[in-house]
Amino acid sequence: MANITAALVKELRERTGAGMMDCKKALVAADGDIEKAIDDMRKNGQAKAAKKAGRVTAEGVIVSASSANGVFIAEINCETDFVAKDASFNEFCNNVVALAAENNVTDVEAIKALTYANGETVEVFLNNLIAKIGENMSIRRVSAIKGSNVGLYIHGNKRIGVLVDMEGGDSALANDVAMHVCGLAPQYVNPSDVPAEQVEHERQVQLEIAMKENAEAAKPKPAEIVEKIINGRMAKYTGEVSLTTQNFVKDDSITVGDLLKKNNAVVKSFVRMVVGEGIEKQVVDFATEVAQQVAAAQK
Repeated sequence: MANITAALVKELRERTGAGMMDCKKALVAADGDIEKAIDDMRKNGQAKAAKKAGRVTAEGVIVSASSANGVFIAEINCETDFVAKDASFNEFCNNVVALAAENNVTDVEAIKALTYANGETVEVFLNNLIAKIGENMSIRRVSAIKGSNVGLYIHGNKRIGVLVDMEGGDSALANDVAMHVCGLAPQYVNPSDVPAEQVEHERQVQLEIAMKENAEAAKPKPAEIVEKIINGRMAKYTGEVSLTTQNFVKDDSITVGDLLKKNNAVVKSFVRMVVGEGIEKQVVDFATEVAQQVAAAQK
């Protein structure tokens, strides 16, 4: 049997809204596979929804720069929120993304090889900064878009950054759509962009849910009605994860698609970066952290 940790139970609770014991039982039954546990809980009616957001625990910033090569955003990480606010760390981050934009480079290893200052490479300067501040740091990823109308939005605390590649409209609209992507986190531009395997997986989940509901109903519905119910739920599902079918964040009386059509604009693609997305950060309580620091100082 898989080792079911408290952290895994906590994550399942956050993603499903179900009770702690239900989450633990589901993980045991799924042999520790959290995605299978989510599907099983949804099919059994224990979870209202499986939230898609991954754990975001690492620290750092999202920074941006523009050049003739396009608009660039980069995620640069550190260990603590304290260093994420440090002036020298932020200066380094801004300089790195500016170098990437100037040299039209998005590959991290290639960026680390660029000349930073005084003949030193970015990698050498970074290693020196790590030694100076005493905390590990890394350039995690860089993305860029070069188009006729690129929207940019960096959230106030620099933890989320978005680029939108738009044709038509104006810069204000592109930036508004980027802000929408920041806030509502769509996964695709249009419902038709949702991968077939993802659609089929969700359809199977909805089929089992509908069959269970129908079996428990006092008056079961005909098969064609059940099929219509499933189709309606699928349309809702693909609509919720797609940019153009979401209600616009600044005016929920219209969809983003309607807004784009009104302004003769089309979104071709977007990039959304969240600091620490997918990185699990070790949680250490304050007393343990102090004890570790004292022990390290005595060595």
